Amino acid sequence: MQLPGRIEAWSRAPLYARVSGYLKRWDTDIGSAVKAGQLLAEIDAPDLDQQLRQARAELATSRSEVALASTTAKRWELLRESEAVALQDVEERLGDLTTKRSRVNEAQANVDRLQALQHYTRIVAPFDGIVTARNTDVGALINVGTASGSELFVVSDVSRLRVYVSVPQRQLAWVKAGARASLSVPEHPGKIFDATVQLLAQAVDMESGAMRVQLSVDNESDRLLPGSFATVQFAGARVPTTLSLPPGALIVGKGGVQVATVDGAGTVQLKQVQVARDHDTYIELVDGAVSQADRVIANPPDGLATGDQVRIAQANTAAAK
Repeated sequence: MQLPGRIEAWSRAPLYARVSGYLKRWDTDIGSAVKAGQLLAEIDAPDLDQQLRQARAELATSRSEVALASTTAKRWELLRESEAVALQDVEERLGDLTTKRSRVNEAQANVDRLQALQHYTRIVAPFDGIVTARNTDVGALINVGTASGSELFVVSDVSRLRVYVSVPQRQLAWVKAGARASLSVPEHPGKIFDATVQLLAQAVDMESGAMRVQLSVDNESDRLLPGSFATVQFAGARVPTTLSLPPGALIVGKGGVQVATVDGAGTVQLKQVQVARDHDTYIELVDGAVSQADRVIANPPDGLATGDQVRIAQANTAAAK
């Protein structure tokens, strides 16, 4: 059983900017092999740098205020021991110290946040793989990206690949998780690659009448390309025989779906059939009552019944194929 499939990278990571600025430099281009954590590009973020400088200055000011408030509170506590000041005044100084310490924590958190953002000026590879896309250049304006925006880079792990195949419902009995398969691609004629059925969607698509199946294939030699098409051959599977007829050959009535066949004596026989798939321009029938040797009337007239005699007017009367 041969079916078309689509090859995809085992992992694919579009990389977006987490900070705004201008692209300062890029170190890798499409087709480059990269390691996890390797620098791909760097963003110059002057606004972020300015915010960080201001946040650090505010933190330094807050710490100075805490130091002064702490000294003041200690002095008032000593005065309280000699009963030179009221207890309420001491408590006010201690409360002021607590408030200023909270402001230090707040300022420190802001500095930590901006420093974390500053790390995002470095665009790095999330895992070992290949750079399969670069959509920016030096000097380009970089805005904070989202999934709906344009990615700066795409890194794909192609050492192992996923292959997706839509298997028709009538052929699902031959496809099981763990089953062996092979695939071929047009760019390597005659070369066969081993694959394994990994996952089945466990649901048939209502529109296509097929189930999505995922296979895995090793690609250590990097000969297979993600995004390309492949022909997948499932080991041990066979394609159930189907016959095709023009849509007009079907007779739909109380007795179900039938076709009219004609024997050598010109006698009509109506045969019950089962439709496998409707392709608009032709109908696939499940193999059964009608064989490829039968002569089928392409457009049977109303009221035609088994036993009627007909005369074949043309030599190319429709036959099951």
